[in-house]
Amino acid sequence: MVVKGTIDRYKKACLDPPSSGSVAEANAQFYQQEAAKLRQQIANLQNQNRNIMGESLGNMPAKDLKNLESKLEKGISRIRSKKIAENERAQQQHMSLMPGSSDYDLVSPHQPFDGRNYLQVNDLQPNNNYSCQDQTPLQLV
Repeated sequence: MVVKGTIDRYKKACLDPPSSGSVAEANAQFYQQEAAKLRQQIANLQNQNRNIMGESLGNMPAKDLKNLESKLEKGISRIRSKKIAENERAQQQHMSLMPGSSDYDLVSPHQPFDGRNYLQVNDLQPNNNYSCQDQTPLQLV
């Protein structure tokens, strides 16, 4: 689009009688139009950002509100799926560091993984409310 405008200005400059004023005026007019377009794009993006943040929703038509709602729901679902994937990777890394971890399945194949019920292995703290002196060592035979 910008290239076409540049070519049009070049053709116009070549066809006009040589006067430096017309080329400069054409360039100035072109850049003023481009600046106006960019200002409008900035205003549109700022309005969209305010709408996503929940501001300026009072005068929005119902159709636009539905579109905004669907965009937000899609974004939330993408974030949740990424978070679940991160949790699964972290869980696999923690379990790969534990000896003998390959003998255990963490998630049943019949139940889907739910990231909200996830508890990291390293978050478990040992209960140190007992005295080690009272215990007899266990021997394996």
